[in-house]
Amino acid sequence: MILAPYTTLGLGGPARDFVEARTAEELVSLVAEADGTKTPLLILGGGSNLVVADEGFDGRVVRVASRGVGVERDGDQVLVTVEAGEEWDPLVARAVAEGWSGIECLSGIPGLVGSTPIQNVGAYGQAVAETIRSVRVYDRRTCQVLDLGARQCGFAYRDSVFKQDLGRHVVLAVTYALDLADRSGPVAYEELARRLEVPLGERVPLAAAREAVLGLRRGKGMVLDAGDPDTRSAGSFFMNPILPAGELEPRAPGHPRWELPGGLEKVPAAWLIEQAGFAKGYSRGPVRISTKHTLALTNPGGGSTADLLALAREVRDGVAEKFGITLVNEPVMVGCAL
Repeated sequence: MILAPYTTLGLGGPARDFVEARTAEELVSLVAEADGTKTPLLILGGGSNLVVADEGFDGRVVRVASRGVGVERDGDQVLVTVEAGEEWDPLVARAVAEGWSGIECLSGIPGLVGSTPIQNVGAYGQAVAETIRSVRVYDRRTCQVLDLGARQCGFAYRDSVFKQDLGRHVVLAVTYALDLADRSGPVAYEELARRLEVPLGERVPLAAAREAVLGLRRGKGMVLDAGDPDTRSAGSFFMNPILPAGELEPRAPGHPRWELPGGLEKVPAAWLIEQAGFAKGYSRGPVRISTKHTLALTNPGGGSTADLLALAREVRDGVAEKFGITLVNEPVMVGCAL
């Protein structure tokens, strides 16, 4: 089975073995079977955060296809327990329609629910860590199914214990605690506030927040669209670096930044890339930087993973040479590396 059609980049070679898990029980069984025979294993969700080698994957690929959403009232909140194989954006759309506040600014993000705690998916001032109550996992080391509370998940910026040790846990389901409210959380992202024409900290109707976020994402080629080659990406390829406050100032006076607690600041990777000389649409053979957003590396057609990695290395090395900062890739690499 060729893996390219199962990734949003449309890249990746063959898998030795490809199976689907339609329930959490099937998922555990298939993983345990592979572990028992020491077969290399890749858990595949929506393929929106993967870069798969041209050589493919010499092992078992288990595609997560479990379905189910359970809802339980908990005071002024609802606990929404979602199977790992459910698509993320339809869940956000349902939350907005039902009056469940807390994930509306994560609209339009491709992929499955099971991937959200791994990356601590976030956008426009929200992150799933803020609403996750627990994550049900299969621990491949102990062969147990466990419910891990939010504190046990070790959430940080685009990070978690799951990402730190990708081979250990298989996410089976996620429980989100969402507020029963018809308005969003405080708008915490300046670009979104401008789009909504409200001050930072304002709360807006859930539907308005979702519509604004979708509009912003479409403008950056970040909402999947078969007719838009800029959406053939793995989303933001590089993470925004977090630095000690003022560290970059001597090399880039007045650079944009977001202040963080603990004397830190987050610097927009897109700005670093542009200032290093890589404009929107910059190409290397058949792959290119998105024409809409410098953080996305795209495969409009005819490219290979090798082409994509060459472009990523060129961008990473250019930023390092100019600013002394080494950008870190956000997508998961399968059989390849920068």
